[in-house]
Amino acid sequence: MSNLLLKWVLTAVGVVVAAWLTSLVGLTLKADIQTWGHAAQLLVGVAILGLLNATLGRILKLLTVPLNCLTLGLFSLVINGLILWITSRLDMGFTITGTPWQQFLSAVFGSIVISAVSGILRGLLKENKDKDD
Repeated sequence: MSNLLLKWVLTAVGVVVAAWLTSLVGLTLKADIQTWGHAAQLLVGVAILGLLNATLGRILKLLTVPLNCLTLGLFSLVINGLILWITSRLDMGFTITGTPWQQFLSAVFGSIVISAVSGILRGLLKENKDKDD
């Protein structure tokens, strides 16, 4: 159970970092965490993102196996971006604005950053946990 909570919080940190990095490159993923209420809403949005990724994301990846094989797995980035975009439409702590093309680029770039930040933080925490044992 604590592992699930840790992944949830690390993904929320990933969303915040992705929002910051996308704004630096001129894209439009925005995370609003000015108050505790906004932070709680972001955590709910991340939970919805995880749920959609675990259900709809898996179904889409299964349906697009041939296309994923042709692109050597790069089409998974598009699916992850689509799941992030769908979640942002719910306006639960983070949003993606702009033209449709900007929204697509923001979602794909944001999903890459979220995955990278979450993975790096999990790896660092795992190394620290191994040193403590």
